[in-house]
Amino acid sequence: MKLYFSRNPNPRLAVATARFLNAEVAFEFAEPLAPGQADRYRPLNPNLLLPILERPGRALWEADAIACFLSRELGSNFWRRDDDEPEMIRWISWGKENFVKACDMVHWERGTKLRYGIGPCEEAMVEEGLRVFHRAARLLEEELSGRAWLLGDSISYADFRMATFLPYNDAARLPIADYPALARWAGHLGEIETWRDPFRGLAAPEMPPLPA
Repeated sequence: MKLYFSRNPNPRLAVATARFLNAEVAFEFAEPLAPGQADRYRPLNPNLLLPILERPGRALWEADAIACFLSRELGSNFWRRDDDEPEMIRWISWGKENFVKACDMVHWERGTKLRYGIGPCEEAMVEEGLRVFHRAARLLEEELSGRAWLLGDSISYADFRMATFLPYNDAARLPIADYPALARWAGHLGEIETWRDPFRGLAAPEMPPLPA
């Protein structure tokens, strides 16, 4: 199997998951939207987006689906397969519409747009993203104040998914430190080598730097 990736948030999530699980996959940096590349990748993902897992039969795309598949293949409970599975899916669903969405909104304005020359940072969108962030962070702060991980004492894919954009906080500058339990949780994730540096040893060009 081969995992096509880039350094962007969702592909990073897939790489971190695969390496955390010690999955037997090859990793290949890809740019499906680059000139002349579309025909190669469209049969694997008609959206021309990463990550993509090339496997026997039909290719699989979307980070959550890839995480589910790899966990099942390896018999891992990282993607919960027990009574905690509904709660894990709840956190994935809620996060993508709340905390993760807020982080994405702010990072898009302060990070992605400036890195790739897409346009100026729109402060009104940053403020809206921060509003959603604080609302979601207050809920997570309460939830995480009594446990180490979203599902209790052991890490799950829900933790990786919820933290998708936190490795990019040098650009987004979200006030994680204002929420001690949230900051502690993020710090524990940072102690996991495959989360902290999933691209170690891989051929993966760096992202464009932020303008000074």
